Amino acid sequence: MLNSLRSSLFEHYLGISRLLAGQLEFNSIIQAVATEISHIIPHDHLDVCIKLVDDKYHIAYESGLESDWSKHPPALLTGSPIRSLLAGEVEFLLSGNACVDPRFHFEGAFSSPIITLSLHSRLHVPLKVHGDIIGALSCSSHTTDAYTMDDVFNARAVADLLAPYFFAIRAAEQAKRSAIEEAEATAREEGLRSGALKLTQALEAERQRIGMDLHDQTLADLTRLTRRVERMTHLPEVSGEMLEPLARSLQFCMHDLRQIIEEAKPSILQLFGMVQAIETYLDRSVRDSGASIHWEIVDDSKGMVDELEQGVATSLFRIVQEAINNAIRHGQPDRIVVTLRRREDWLTVEINDDGAGLDASGNSTGHGIGNMKTRARLISARFGIGKNRNGPGTCVSVSVKPGLAGKTAEES
Repeated sequence: MLNSLRSSLFEHYLGISRLLAGQLEFNSIIQAVATEISHIIPHDHLDVCIKLVDDKYHIAYESGLESDWSKHPPALLTGSPIRSLLAGEVEFLLSGNACVDPRFHFEGAFSSPIITLSLHSRLHVPLKVHGDIIGALSCSSHTTDAYTMDDVFNARAVADLLAPYFFAIRAAEQAKRSAIEEAEATAREEGLRSGALKLTQALEAERQRIGMDLHDQTLADLTRLTRRVERMTHLPEVSGEMLEPLARSLQFCMHDLRQIIEEAKPSILQLFGMVQAIETYLDRSVRDSGASIHWEIVDDSKGMVDELEQGVATSLFRIVQEAINNAIRHGQPDRIVVTLRRREDWLTVEINDDGAGLDASGNSTGHGIGNMKTRARLISARFGIGKNRNGPGTCVSVSVKPGLAGKTAEES
């Protein structure tokens, strides 16, 4: 009879070994072997808790009855009802009525499932690999005093079968987590490197823009003023009438310099968008010029203007600014119209004026137009300047494709 019993247990141990093959997750392992274990150790509830690598937290996997132990994320070992076993303070835990056993109910213990599920009899043995405790195997029954020392012996045999497999699964999961963390860290580092590169490029582009504006406006104005002052030093006497235009030119120069500084951060563009930024700039430029110029903005972009990336929108706005400046300074127009229009996948912005035109203004080869062309090329935009198709004056046109903007000529 004893040999028959041992042979039956041996068959169940072999069954557990066969069922472990091919299982790669803790939950699937528990579900696969629960029935075989029930033939060795009858139970109403089976669970395995696995210590995480840091030895501070553990996580539970259950079969049969479901409790809050497996529903919670990894919990501190200090709150486990079987912390003494997991810490290696005892070789096993055996209780005839765990609902009232003080070993499971201490301050801070997460033992409520024992009461909720009426887990009276409880049997716990450690899962050991190379002498280290990696977790515990737990069997529970609704019946009191259901387990004996023979069950403890059998549970240890089951635990010895399961422990190496659980150890390998835990190691694999830890390696996977480490690989993911390393990949995320690498991605963050690459993102920071890419962000720093983009910031450097943006700063360099802004430096070039400021340099172009200072060259085209402030430096040219100061050069003219210097020459006028030099000529005045040779005069025997300088009257107030002679100083008056000099003072006015200095005021214009300071105004342009303030404008360049203000445009270094186009907050209106960032806060309110392209159309509002152009409208504000047009209104201010016309008022500052003192001329009687009627201006108008027509937005037929159907929302495409709001889809532009910030860097592309800024460059496009700078081109519009330069075109407006040229129209007011050189063309002396009565009317300026800015039109934003969607043409299939392209956004086209036209700045039309009815002024003197390119030939009369003598600005067809100026640095202002060169700067506009450079900015357009940097965002892969199409740039054109010519006569106003609706009458006298000039038309500046720039077209950008949102999906193409920002790419170099080689990329596009």
